[in-house]
Amino acid sequence: MIVVATSDFKVYHGVVGELRDRDVRFTTIEPDEDLPEAARIVVVGPEDPRRDVPTVRASPDHPRRAVEEALAIFRGADGGTIVGIDPGDRPGIAVLSGGAIVSTFQVPIERTAAVVERELDGASDPVVRIGDGARLRGARIIDALDARRIELVDETGTTPYQGEGVRGMGDVLAAVNIARTEGEEIESREIEPTVGELRTIQRRSRERSDGGRTIDESLARQVALGELSIPEALRRHRGER
Repeated sequence: MIVVATSDFKVYHGVVGELRDRDVRFTTIEPDEDLPEAARIVVVGPEDPRRDVPTVRASPDHPRRAVEEALAIFRGADGGTIVGIDPGDRPGIAVLSGGAIVSTFQVPIERTAAVVERELDGASDPVVRIGDGARLRGARIIDALDARRIELVDETGTTPYQGEGVRGMGDVLAAVNIARTEGEEIESREIEPTVGELRTIQRRSRERSDGGRTIDESLARQVALGELSIPEALRRHRGER
């Protein structure tokens, strides 16, 4: 059983709320009370005393991190925090702690790095694993991450079959499998857009233009490298700023 033993009001409500959201069996006691016999892990606040069983110290601002650590200990799992990313226009993101999935997301590519940084705030030596598909988008995400340990993963076969009722979950499920696959550690990924990729961007610009305009190759390359969005490139093509 997980026991919450803290006099910190904010820690108490944050940790208890996170535990209830996960349907975890737990109990609460005062910091000076004896632990129940079934206690296996204790969650305490920054100023509360440690106990004679494994103890997790929770920050008032990051109760979820403490709960994830406590659950990893409870499961007897080894390993720290790993984030898997399936790159694309709306990348799938999966956060694993001790081998278990603790959160998942699917957000626009522009928000991906911010979500990852928020989820890893306070984590000890986390790893970010990103699939090697969608090369240009993956390179943009890697460049936006803030000095993280990053591994590039062969994403072949990471997207599972999606049966009835789970359509649209492919990118998130792939992110889980990517997180569970060791990759090659990298610091950056330099990508030069191919002719085909540039033509695809030019076609998309024509489809999104009211007047059927097509941006030139120079602007398409800037879009490919993440320096411009297609609407921004169209405005420049029309001579607007």
